[in-house]
Amino acid sequence: MKRLLINDLIKWKAKRDRKPLILNGARQVGKTWLLQHFGVTEYQSVAYINCEKQDNLDQIFFNFDTSRMIRALSATADVDIQPGTTLIILDEIQEYPRALTALKYFCEDAPQYHIAVAGSLLGISLHQGISFPVGKVEVMNLYPMDFEEFLLALEKEQLVKVLYEQDWETMNAASSLFIELLRQYFFVGGMPGVVSAYLGGAGPEGVRVIQNQILNDYQMDFSKHAESREVPRIQLVWDSVPHQLAKENKKFQYSELKKGGRANEFAVAIEWLLQAGLVYKVHRINKLNMPIKFYQEQNVFKLFALDVGLLGAQIGAPASKILVGDDVFVEYKGAFAEAFVLSQLVPCKMPISYYSTNDSQVEIDFVVQTDERIIPIEVKAATNVRSKSLRTFINSHSEFKGLRISMKPYQDEGWMENIPLYAISAYFSKKSSFVGK
Repeated sequence: MKRLLINDLIKWKAKRDRKPLILNGARQVGKTWLLQHFGVTEYQSVAYINCEKQDNLDQIFFNFDTSRMIRALSATADVDIQPGTTLIILDEIQEYPRALTALKYFCEDAPQYHIAVAGSLLGISLHQGISFPVGKVEVMNLYPMDFEEFLLALEKEQLVKVLYEQDWETMNAASSLFIELLRQYFFVGGMPGVVSAYLGGAGPEGVRVIQNQILNDYQMDFSKHAESREVPRIQLVWDSVPHQLAKENKKFQYSELKKGGRANEFAVAIEWLLQAGLVYKVHRINKLNMPIKFYQEQNVFKLFALDVGLLGAQIGAPASKILVGDDVFVEYKGAFAEAFVLSQLVPCKMPISYYSTNDSQVEIDFVVQTDERIIPIEVKAATNVRSKSLRTFINSHSEFKGLRISMKPYQDEGWMENIPLYAISAYFSKKSSFVGK
């Protein structure tokens, strides 16, 4: 499988002022595989150590003499670690805080060594008192495979090229094929283990078994890593995300968790899920000015699922509703379409919010900020794109140009562009970024 973040890893390797790298992300998004693949393809050797399974870490990190630590790591991994030609990988680093602290000393005293670490619940661990080597590391985030990576896994390189070149004419001609592949992505999602099983011939039932196991593993993490008093609240929030996404008003409502539920009661639970990377939080803004984060309302937000495939498994959506016909694009009040769009936007590294008026007469599904402009985005799950919100907003804010994401082909109407649902992440990616993928 191809993960597009490897291009960023290659750039990291080539930096003259390179710092130790932290690869962050939710469990089972493929961090370990990516770092090992990177090491095998770009280095002469790899020294891999799993901090969760290694029992001699106290002998490696009892002090921070970098020469001694390198010798100890070499002995432990049974690899002759050499500057520039060996990639040192410390996996599950959140399990051993002193290893995280050691990155500071490698940055300051031994920058010639290439060190990359992975952490699944690093955000949770930091909230439990682990110090972070601020300014001494570079951080990258890995997410589930996006639609383009899914296509690459299916060996559809030419289709990905069409998307990244924004060849709308060819895209429109091949729309039925893109839609069929998008249905598959909605069902399978982007978790690498699930995609791998699907490529290996797993049918709908087999795919659901693996997705349900991932969901079960996440819930086991609730009990293992969260304070016991917070576990029931985390579970309530986690279970409510699909239900709240399927409502007309997708604003997160505490009353949906329990009668009389309040923000202060569930704030820690929501933050836990955010730090674990299991949900995305999108705040409402009350004004479309740069920078949009300045206008976010901290107490008004939506929560979105990490992965559209896991979302389907979580609610038990039948395979027939997703893989056959266009039901998935119109059922569940567009929850799948919005969750898909958000999951594709997040890796693009743009500020993302949503906009609505207090009377809810106008609501813009997403508002993103690029280097050049602010773009109000409307998501429509089918070819029926009748909606007053985006048009009403643009009519009164002519300085903006809207973006509609729907199942209709590309069209530029002046006041807004319509792009197909399957082209969303490619639309916001630089065309040159496809080189070498």
